[in-house]
This record gives sequence, structure tokens and C-alpha cells, in this order.
Amino acid sequence: MNESSPLNFLATTAFGIEAVTARELQQLGYQTEILGSGRVRFQGTLTDAMRANLWLRTADRVLIEVAQIPAGDFDALFEGVKEIAWENYIDVEGAFPVKGRSYQSQLTSVPAIQRSTKRAVVERLQAAHNAELPETGATYTIEVAIAKDVATLTIDTSGAGLSRRGYLDEQRFAPMKSTLAAALVQLSHWNRERPLLDPFCGSGIILIEAALIGKNIAPGLLRDFALIDWPTVDQDAWLDMLEDARALQVETLPETIVGYDDDPSALRLARQQAMSAGVDQHIHFQKQSFNELTSKRKYGCVITSPPYDDHSRARRMEWDKYRSFPDVLRRLPTWSFFILTAFPEMERAMGQEANRRRKMYNGRVECHYFQYHGPPPPKKDERPAKEDSLSDEATIEETPKPKRTITPAFGGLDEKAREQAQLLKNRLVKRARHFRRWPKRGIHCYRLYERDIPEIPLVIDIYHDYLHITDYDRPHDRTPAQYADWLDNLAEAARESLEIPEGHVFVKHRTRQAGNTQHEKVSDDSKIVVVEEGGLKFEVNLSDYVDTGLFLDHRNLRAKFREEAAGKRVLNLFCYTGAFSVYAAAGGAISTTSVDLNGNYLDWAGRNFQLNGLSIAKHYFIRADVMQYLPDQPPGAKFDLAIVDVPTFSNSKKTDDVFDVQQDHVELIQRTLGLMSPDGVLYFSNNFRRFKLDEEALGGLSIREISKHTVPEDFRNQRIHRCWRISKV
Repeated sequence: MNESSPLNFLATTAFGIEAVTARELQQLGYQTEILGSGRVRFQGTLTDAMRANLWLRTADRVLIEVAQIPAGDFDALFEGVKEIAWENYIDVEGAFPVKGRSYQSQLTSVPAIQRSTKRAVVERLQAAHNAELPETGATYTIEVAIAKDVATLTIDTSGAGLSRRGYLDEQRFAPMKSTLAAALVQLSHWNRERPLLDPFCGSGIILIEAALIGKNIAPGLLRDFALIDWPTVDQDAWLDMLEDARALQVETLPETIVGYDDDPSALRLARQQAMSAGVDQHIHFQKQSFNELTSKRKYGCVITSPPYDDHSRARRMEWDKYRSFPDVLRRLPTWSFFILTAFPEMERAMGQEANRRRKMYNGRVECHYFQYHGPPPPKKDERPAKEDSLSDEATIEETPKPKRTITPAFGGLDEKAREQAQLLKNRLVKRARHFRRWPKRGIHCYRLYERDIPEIPLVIDIYHDYLHITDYDRPHDRTPAQYADWLDNLAEAARESLEIPEGHVFVKHRTRQAGNTQHEKVSDDSKIVVVEEGGLKFEVNLSDYVDTGLFLDHRNLRAKFREEAAGKRVLNLFCYTGAFSVYAAAGGAISTTSVDLNGNYLDWAGRNFQLNGLSIAKHYFIRADVMQYLPDQPPGAKFDLAIVDVPTFSNSKKTDDVFDVQQDHVELIQRTLGLMSPDGVLYFSNNFRRFKLDEEALGGLSIREISKHTVPEDFRNQRIHRCWRISKV
């Protein structure tokens, strides 16, 4: 074998990216044949092997394809190997370690395969060179790969795998090979003219490989290869090849590449490796979580491989992680997104199928590369040049170009969504005109819109100059990101139509409650606002929970309660934030007793008392489960007026009991009346739509439903709650 001998080569690569490696070889000028199973064949000389090793970004190794022989048993293997003219490849001093693999074959013992092959090569070379074999020279690693009783014999020209670029910290575990990272970049829409971002950059492999591609830096420039030490290789040709590669490098990149991660140690490694690769000035690494992702640049690409935990207990976390992706990625409407993950349910979690998906392997882990294509960058304007014959007064008429339609990978608004936003604007302006005099009547918090337009099923409440918008679960044909954009557009339309200041709109999503579930916290922003109702002040939290702390549908009942509270001893069960207690105290109640199991609500109630300058003397806040509190009280006339605005159901970590209004209301009412004076009045309210008051079980009591008087007129749903006035006589 000499420098110009024609040879067959195999470029080995990871499963799934053979076509990428073949394309690289074609760009280098070679004809290729994709054999599958991570192998691409091409022809050339040892000089071509040097060039392939230097420039291939996605191949693992470049092998000389020596021969294929039958290997149904060890005799056939030995004789077949011995027949090969190894002396044409390996010099007398060459070292030739043997590696082996076996797949679906009679010969399964890899060590035995390696020993048989080694012995056959030794006998052949000893006979050919007529000498002992010291194996002190250059290394020619032989691989015998047996598949279905056929052995392929190859010699490795690369040495260390091509993924070892020379910039990697070999002491640190890398979750991805640089060859796979380069393939991800080449399979994306990214080019050096476009922004690139990896929000889970880890040690920066993807971004470093992209920078090497963008600067046209040969990936093998920082290392040597096994064949460089072979006596038949022209060393001067290799040095010239290195010099040519350096001359082809591009000095700058038009766009800075950006990497985010929330692990400082990973970012330190990324910066170190980028510096070793010589591309650190082109990559900006920053500590930032995925949820903070945003960019002002347009038409970029996100290429990333989020960390994945395959443990069964982590599956829920993986689902929740990818479920949050659309809401974040829609912030980049002109970008494209390329995500490699081993999580099999990513598309279902994101609620949106990828434009393309590709199966590949990261090591031995089966993954999929999901591609979500955003709009392509606009083409450069091609304006007609003025001809010399035109006079100074002459002008060129240009045909107006149609407006370019942008279709984001995630989100986007269609014409129907824009029409709905205008419908909402018109409706809100009309409703606001209807309620324009309410603030003069002391009503600053009221319902402005309640699913008035069927195709816009929102609830919009106004709190002074704040809007509180609630969105309810319902079937729709939008992706999660499109739905989020639709909702944001409606919220902005509402803000504009009512001239609400920016930052004063809060949108919450309300899911259907199932079983014994309760509405959980939705935010930690703690946007606390003091509002006024009926001349009284209340603290509301517009951001953190679906309910704000002040039930607007009880405005009328609170006013009635204040009128009747003078000189009374008042009981407020399931008191929530104590609004009824504040009204009662302001109305001249002798005392109020507010009972709730939630300590935060009781603290909130105390702050509401302070806001109104009400002394807490003779006003009591009791933290207890209502159904345990009532039987613990000695019977007797302790209260004259009571309000029980009961939840549909209530549970807590502090008690094993679950309150269900339909099952438990009779006991609740009877026990409450047992603590009241003979002429005491109990107002009982709840918002369970299917609730039926068991008047038969409550026989002997005076019961009158007053719901039509307690639901305010601003509520389109006149059955938002039901309320009864109950007394002993």
C-alpha cells in the first residue's frame, strides 16, 4: 500500500445520521454509498483518508475496508484472514492490535474471534516479511466485525474516535458526542447568517460545533490521526493540508451564538472548552433558566438537547417540563426549533406535532430529533436600478408587494382571532358605558364580562383600574401556544378598550375541578391591591390564586349583612378573608367570630380589619375545621346572626376529613342554628350548581331562598350562587 493506492473506505457514524456523513463526503468531492448500520462507503487514497479525517464532522472513524470473508466457524475465519495480503497494509515493524464484534453469528466469543484473527495475521506477515514482528512501529488497528456469519476486516486510520476534537475536557463526562452535536446543527435550518441559541447548553458542545461550522474550522485541526505515523503517508502533504485548512477559516461570525444553562459548573466547562476550540469570542454563555428565554433577534434557531431522566418517578416532571415549552417558545415567533430528546411523549406533552422527526441514537440511548419549522428569513429586496436614460424627474413605478405572512412554529394569530378581539372590544366598551356611574355609588369592583359572546368564554372583572381575566377549560382546535397567543391578544384588546394601564391585567386559567381537588396556587407574583367596596377597604391578590380574596357575587349579600349586624353577635363560618366580618363590624356588630382552617386566610382577614381602622377587640379569628369547631362548642345562644358561605368541598393536609356540601349541609346548618338565639338568622350560600337543599331533613325551620336578591345585576349568570335565609321560626 502506497500513497496513491486506490482503497475502499468506510466512514462509520451513529445510527440515524449516515445521510449527514454521506453529504459531508459528497461536499468533499467523493461518491458515496450508504450501507446502513452506521456505515458509509467511499473510495480514495491515503491522502483522501487524511482529508476525510481532518474534515468529517459527523463520522466516528475512517476505516480501510480490507475484505469480507465467510466466518461460519473458526477454521473459515482463520483461513480467510490468512489469505488476505496484510503485507500490503502493515509494515514489518507495525503494531496491529485486533478488535472484534459479533452480531447474529455462529461465532459469539469476541475474545476468541480476536485471538484467531491475530494469529492468522501474524502467520501471514511473518511469511511475507520473512522476519519476526516486533510491533514497535506505527499502529494499524484491525477490526473484525462479524454479522450473520460474514466478517468484515478493516484497518482504522483515525486512532482515537473523531469525536475527540482536541478541545474537549476528557476528564469530564460529556452527555453527547461532538459528532452527534455537529449532526444536529447540520440537520437544522441554521447557517452562519442566523442567530443560534441553546437554552440547555450544558458544556456547550452543540454551540461549539456550530461555531466551528460557521467559521469553517476543520474539526480535526487540533489533533493527530493514526495514519499520520504510517511510513507510506507523505508527511509534507499532511502539513500542506493543515496549512490549507487554516487558510480556509473565516475570521468572524455575523451573529453571536448564545448558550443558557442554570448550572454554573456546566457553564464554566463550556467557556473552557470554547476557549480551547478557539471560538470563545463568538459564543456568549449565561446563567439563565429556560422559562426566562427570550430574544430580540429574528429568524434564529434553537438547537438543544434538554437533560433527560428516564427514572419512572421523573416521568411526571418530564411531562410537565415539555408541557411548559410552547408557552416559552411562542415568544420567538420567527424562530425555528430543533429538539433532541429520549422522552417518547414529547409531542403529546407539547400538544403539537413536529414538522419533521428523525430517529437517532445518543450513545446507546434511542432518541428523536424533533423539528419545528418557523418562517424562513425574508429574501433581500431586489429593486430595479435606474437607467441612465431616465431624466431627473422620471420615477420608477413599483408594484406594491403583498404583506408577508408569518407563520410561527409555536403560536400565532389567525384572522378569526383578530375578529374576536374586535368583538370583545366592542362589547366591553358597551358594558363599561352601562356601569360608568357605579364608582359614584361606591362600587369599584364588579363583573364586566361573563361569557357574553359564546366563542369568547372569558370572565372579566374590574378592580378599580385593574382587570382580572379568568379563562375556563373548554374544547378547542388550537395548539397550546396558539391558544396562549389567542388569550394574550384578547387580554390586550380588553386593556386597550378600557384604557387600563399596562401591567394592570392579570389572566388566570381555571381548570375543571375533578374529585376532591381544589384550586391550587397559580403564581408567586403576590400582586396585592387595596380596593374599595361600599365605603370599606379590602386587600385582594390579583396574581396568585384563581380567586382574589373578595367574592364579587356576594356584594349585595354583604350589604344586607351589614344592615342586619347592628347590635348582633355574628358568626362567620368558612370565613375566607373575612369580608362578611368586616361588613358586620362596620355595621355595628357587638362581636364577630371568624372561623377557617387556613391560617393565611385568617391573617388576611385581620389585615382587612386593620385597613378599615376596626379594633379587633371582641372580634375573634379562630383557626379550626368548621365541622370540628361546631360540636366542640357548648350549646346555647352565643350568636344572633350567621353567614355560612360554604365551599363545594373542602379538604386539608391538617385533617383527614373532607367536607362535601351536598352530603354535610344538613348537619352543618343544624349545628350552626344550635349555637344561635331563638330569633337568630342564618344566611346559607354555596355555588354548587347541582346542589339541592334537603328541606325535609331540615323540617321545623323557616327557610326562604333569596338568591334572586343576592346575585348582583352585573352577573350574567344569575345562578352564580344560591342563598337561603334560615331561622328557627
